[in-house]
Amino acid sequence: MKLGPALAAGCTCILKPSEEAPLTTLALGQLALVAGIPAGVVNVLPGLGRSVGAALTAHPDVDKVSFTGSTFVGKQIVEAAAGNLKKLSLELGGKSPMIVLPDADLDKAIPALATGMFWNSGQVCTAGTRLLAHKDIAHQVAEGVANAGRRMKVGYRTDPGVDLGPLVSRRQLERVEGYVSRGREEGATVLSGGSRLGQRGYYFEPTVLVDVDPSMTVVKEEIFGPVPGVMSFDDVDQAVAMANDTSFGLASSVWTTDVNSAVTMARKLRAGRVNINVHRAGGVQLPIGGFKESGWGRECGPDGVDEFLETKSIVTRMWA
Repeated sequence: MKLGPALAAGCTCILKPSEEAPLTTLALGQLALVAGIPAGVVNVLPGLGRSVGAALTAHPDVDKVSFTGSTFVGKQIVEAAAGNLKKLSLELGGKSPMIVLPDADLDKAIPALATGMFWNSGQVCTAGTRLLAHKDIAHQVAEGVANAGRRMKVGYRTDPGVDLGPLVSRRQLERVEGYVSRGREEGATVLSGGSRLGQRGYYFEPTVLVDVDPSMTVVKEEIFGPVPGVMSFDDVDQAVAMANDTSFGLASSVWTTDVNSAVTMARKLRAGRVNINVHRAGGVQLPIGGFKESGWGRECGPDGVDEFLETKSIVTRMWA
């Protein structure tokens, strides 16, 4: 999502992977060599964010930084970029709402909602972590998603039949456990899951929290784990207000059999992407990015290439 547009725009690139997940990026660097990309055009530079990442973002010879990660680190990059006013693209955190209207086809919606929440063990910036369901169906939706989570097999990702792998690190596991504990303290009820699985590896149960409200930490902050909170609404206007009541604005989804109503609602949602009757959707052809504290700029599609280009005007006066 970053390297392809950058190369298409004629840029040389330094890829700095997360210190917690560098192997895929290193493999990508090897493939670049195999593909014949000249040495020095694609460079993979692993290391800690506070040293390697900070040095790159502040370096005067770096003209552009495209970052995916937390809003907290994104704000640090903005400060570091002030030295040479380098261009920035920031794909940051999210607290994405999934809005289920009373006419939704729940037999189809519930499995898709569960996938949108739990895929990659919730370690996705666009994960549907706020489930907003109409009051007439909220209990049914919550129970359905909880049951879908209970049926998911959690384990080593290459083992047969495994649906969800581990969290990325012990620190992240402890972070997710802490959010669930904080939710309980603030009055949330754990409908399903809520605990670590086993003592080897960083596995966490698909979890559903109910009895939550917008004031709770688990609703306001990004958990980055398989832990959505369920809230109910009375009408469409309230649903939109609840969906927009966040400092984030990355992704969202609307679930209904009335597509016209969904499109009308989509125009009111303050999010960079709105999906209808699907949550995980799109590809490299579809621009993605956030409103508010979810970031600056767009990745993928023509907009993604534009992020690596500069506009120049050349004016010539022709003499007779």
